[in-house]
Amino acid sequence: QLQLVESGGGLVQAGGSLRLSCAASGRTFSYYAMGWFRQAPGKEREFVAGISRSGGQTYYTESVKGRFTISRDNAKNTVRLQMNSLTPEDTAVYYCAARSGALTIYGRHYDYWGQGTQVTVSS
Repeated sequence: QLQLVESGGGLVQAGGSLRLSCAASGRTFSYYAMGWFRQAPGKEREFVAGISRSGGQTYYTESVKGRFTISRDNAKNTVRLQMNSLTPEDTAVYYCAARSGALTIYGRHYDYWGQGTQVTVSS
């Protein structure tokens, strides 16, 4: 089993930046593709960004492309989501997720989830 713990959420003004981190433990981290998802109140969970096992492939939902950057450090068992130019529409609980094998954009394909970290962007 893999355990995931997110950190770095908080309150930020529109136009500001936050960096989320996900720490993994339990087994070989590089075995898993990793994704960030978010869920706002009353909204469906949506894919935000994903990264392949090696880090060689990344993918972003259109609304965050150019503003968010996902990265991973397999030696440290961590995944990071750098979020810039934040807007109130980015307000949500952000979840780190892991999946054995290839990167996908579908939450139902992911096997392990963190507890979530709240990101609130004020105007």
